[in-house]
Amino acid sequence: MTVASPELGIAEKTSAMIEEQQLTRDEVLGYLRQMMEIRALENQIAEFLGKAVLKGASHLYAGEEAVAVGAVGALGDNDLVTSTHRGHGHGHAHGDKFAKTPEAKQEHYNKMMAEVMGRATGYCKGKGGSMHIADVVHGNLGATGIVGGNIAVATGAALAEKMMATNKVVLCFFGDGAVNEGSFHESMNMASIWNLPVVYVCENNMYGMSVPWETVTKLPDAAARVCAYGIPSEVVDGMDVLAVHGAVKTAVDRARRGEGPTFIEAKTYRYFGHSHSDPRAYRTKEEEAAYKKRDPINALRDGLIAVGWLKDDDFDKMGETVQAKLAEAVKFAEVSPEPNPDQLETDVFAPARTVQADVDTDRRLRQAIRENPGQFKQVTYAQALADALREEMKRDEHVFCLGEDIGLYGGAYGATRGLFQEFGKWRVLDTPISEAAIGGAAVGAAMAGMRPVAEIMYVDFTPLAMDQIANQGAKNRYMFGGKTSVPMVVRTEGGAGRAIAAHHSQSLESLWTHFPGIYVVMPSTPYDAKGLLKAAIRDDNPVMFIEHKMLYKEKGPVPDEEYIIPLGIADIKRPGKDITLVTYSRMVQRSLEAAEALAKEGIDVEVIDLRCLKPLDIEAIVTSVKKTGRLVGVTESYENTSFINEVMMQINELAFDYLDAPMVRVASANVPVPRAEVLEDMAIPNTNRVMAACRKVVS
Repeated sequence: MTVASPELGIAEKTSAMIEEQQLTRDEVLGYLRQMMEIRALENQIAEFLGKAVLKGASHLYAGEEAVAVGAVGALGDNDLVTSTHRGHGHGHAHGDKFAKTPEAKQEHYNKMMAEVMGRATGYCKGKGGSMHIADVVHGNLGATGIVGGNIAVATGAALAEKMMATNKVVLCFFGDGAVNEGSFHESMNMASIWNLPVVYVCENNMYGMSVPWETVTKLPDAAARVCAYGIPSEVVDGMDVLAVHGAVKTAVDRARRGEGPTFIEAKTYRYFGHSHSDPRAYRTKEEEAAYKKRDPINALRDGLIAVGWLKDDDFDKMGETVQAKLAEAVKFAEVSPEPNPDQLETDVFAPARTVQADVDTDRRLRQAIRENPGQFKQVTYAQALADALREEMKRDEHVFCLGEDIGLYGGAYGATRGLFQEFGKWRVLDTPISEAAIGGAAVGAAMAGMRPVAEIMYVDFTPLAMDQIANQGAKNRYMFGGKTSVPMVVRTEGGAGRAIAAHHSQSLESLWTHFPGIYVVMPSTPYDAKGLLKAAIRDDNPVMFIEHKMLYKEKGPVPDEEYIIPLGIADIKRPGKDITLVTYSRMVQRSLEAAEALAKEGIDVEVIDLRCLKPLDIEAIVTSVKKTGRLVGVTESYENTSFINEVMMQINELAFDYLDAPMVRVASANVPVPRAEVLEDMAIPNTNRVMAACRKVVS
């Protein structure tokens, strides 16, 4: 291999940066090796894609190696990283940092290739693939396939590190396209106001997918955007590993001193298209050639030769070693098994923490409440929630609350009242009106070791955070091979009854039951609200905890003794023998009213309160149907695709032979919830409609 003569002045420039950053020869040669290994990996993947040996989407990192290697090289061993769909370079640089021996480095390279190939021996057991490689054991919180999806997660992780006073820093990689996402701006603001230890690295490779940077903004630099948030920024040459390292090291040191976030924009270039199918028609061959003349590997090679730290033969030998290492990784991946089919449904949820003693206590207390409710104090639904939060925050210092107006104000419905005064602003954290950042911050904080309870004021607003909660929080455990947990709760409220129209009155639980990896809880009584919220906080999975706005002032018996209600256990609120009525949340009250009225007609209705929609206690429903032979489902959700439809489908599959009549559902009309009270009352189920449905199944 022939090496070009170094440019005039390159020796002085390289020597100055090495001296300024106090780098050793081994460190800098390590950067060169890592970049060569990333390039070799990317070229091999491109070859596999071209031959259709590899399927799926792979977004190659070739050309951008200096950013990943330089930035990760500036981190300490305990710092954290979040990555993107173009994350092979981040994953390799970060994993190589923890592999201290040649054997360990080869193993790391093997796992990278195996994951790209979808093999069981990959970092994520083949469940993440090219876009989701993550060695979460060593602090890589994962790579996301959603543009900008990791920015709020990194912000939340940095929040956790600040709260735990670990002195760790979070490094967040994303592309130029991400700075046009709303979650980017929400996250920048959040990191700024809380002075978080996070370094944001924007890899500006000049194209979002095919659209040039100058087409989507009037600003020449992405870094100019963060001045609005008071965040210092720097634009660096992303083709120069030492320049990147120096800028990021300064930012990391600043964050570690408690001086807050920094934004680094690394101007770089991807050699391949956005993906394998991209013909790169939007850029010229001349442009590509111009950037390849500034190749980051060649640039560092030339600089090291100029300062006498590398010889032509040394570089040739490094290339041979890298190719041998790549061949070993390819061989490892090719002979590795594909995931066993029995692994399809593993790693979706963290193991349940259910203790039989808690099950027994819940059963005993429910029975006592039914038999003699007067022996217990009467507590409002809102107070029961506040009590649950207080008890869990006292029990575990990792539990904290965040959301809009939850601090001094005490929450829109008073469910956090008094907590701010008792625990202070860093345990009851008022946020900007930024639903996506709230959801993502909860995900990141949970993955970093905290137990956040995030409040989204209305369930109608949860779609604003859907990417963060559903695509990041709910899926991360599975995508990363079960090697991480996301113990977070999202408290929100829904339902009609206050004449506040379509954007504040919906029952959207069906949206959340649809996503694998997240539980959905909907308590109907103060007793259930307290016990279920405590269980949700202790659970190691994301939980969507949906309260009903019309229940907050309702009172009910709540024991003084410590109790939790394990998730996934339904409650028979009223035993009966003629009809199984399945419902949840506020509709439990309407159903009980209907059952009492029907009893006077000689119809004995068993009312089952699901309490949890996921996990669903289908066994309790099947057992009841076997007894009654009839089922009525009642929900305040829209009739179209409501969760009660899923319950009925499962009964059709599991207990059809026991049905003596067609199942009947009672749901809300398929219209936006009206403002006019007379129309709102017509839109949602009422006692008379429930009674009519019950009469229908026994007629």
